[in-house]
Amino acid sequence: MTGPAAKQPLDDRPAALILEGVTRRFGATVAVDAVDLTVRSGELFSLLGASGCGKTTLLRMIAGFEIPNSGRVLIDGQDVTHAPPYERPVNMVFQSYALFPHMTVAQNVAYGLKQTGMARSERDDRVQEVLALVELDSFGRRRPDQLSGGQRQRVALARALAKRPKILLLDEPLGALDRKLRERTQFELVNLQERIGTTFILVTHDQEEAMTMSDRIAIMQGGHILQIGPPREVYEYPTSRTVADFIGAANLLEGTVASVEGRSAEIRLQATGGAAMAESDIPLKTGDAVTVMVRPEKIQAHRASTGAANELSGTVIDIAYLGDLSIYHVQIADGVRVQVAIANRRHADEAPFTWDDAVFLSWHPGDGVILIT
Repeated sequence: MTGPAAKQPLDDRPAALILEGVTRRFGATVAVDAVDLTVRSGELFSLLGASGCGKTTLLRMIAGFEIPNSGRVLIDGQDVTHAPPYERPVNMVFQSYALFPHMTVAQNVAYGLKQTGMARSERDDRVQEVLALVELDSFGRRRPDQLSGGQRQRVALARALAKRPKILLLDEPLGALDRKLRERTQFELVNLQERIGTTFILVTHDQEEAMTMSDRIAIMQGGHILQIGPPREVYEYPTSRTVADFIGAANLLEGTVASVEGRSAEIRLQATGGAAMAESDIPLKTGDAVTVMVRPEKIQAHRASTGAANELSGTVIDIAYLGDLSIYHVQIADGVRVQVAIANRRHADEAPFTWDDAVFLSWHPGDGVILIT
């Protein structure tokens, strides 16, 4: 979602944050386990995972609310591992916003600046500057209960930005908004981040939010980072079954390598006994147990066999109409289903298939990703 021109390549930017072997335990529970991570200056970086994966604990260690049992936290090159939150050049936006209901918008934004002893005139100028940045410069005299959910979210953002942090931490900041407002606010946040150039680190369990907003995403599970990459790379080329299954919908077909030639491999599918061709940069040898991942939108469905290199036959057993597309569940073997996503391109089109139809499924060999089982 970031602008096409705009940003200096990530690898050319200095590190805003470095985590070196960071571990946090609570009794016998290891919440974060020896995590290494570098976030670049001006990056919008997301920590994505299910509840309990360690992402919020990791964010709290960056903020200084939790101290690692081992490892180091460096911000802008300075070791802040044991520094309290108020000595770190970071600020945080929470899901609840935590606005003071008895204060005006301007007073809420000015609160942190007042605590630091900033002069009144400078404080007023800074408040007006950040309110204009979030397009609330005419709302300074209102109270939080006179604002919409999206406006309260922007006040919380303005308050966090007023102290000009090097890193802004966002902990599920859009979770309290309804779907349409959340989608609109995602774009507003990305555009704002591009304008000001502050490093944003976002914690979310919402994969669509992470995919929409991020320069890069870290997928977390069990206190570990499983994969880091741009949204397209993580979606198209997951490095494990866990990541493939977590990001979007994925068909995971187990099999063994029958033959290998260069980047191409023939996989004997366990479910059907048939063959599937796929391409991989992973070193493979005959007999290896692998999983072939194919995204539902990569699969074509036909009424008759096309003789394609990758072809499965089955029966439609479920259909979900989602407006812009329909999801067909096709049973290809006992207990094995394949999902197929078909776009509903024209208003008047009838559904191409219905329940109990026999169908043939195919996909291009380059659209199948081989994962080591």
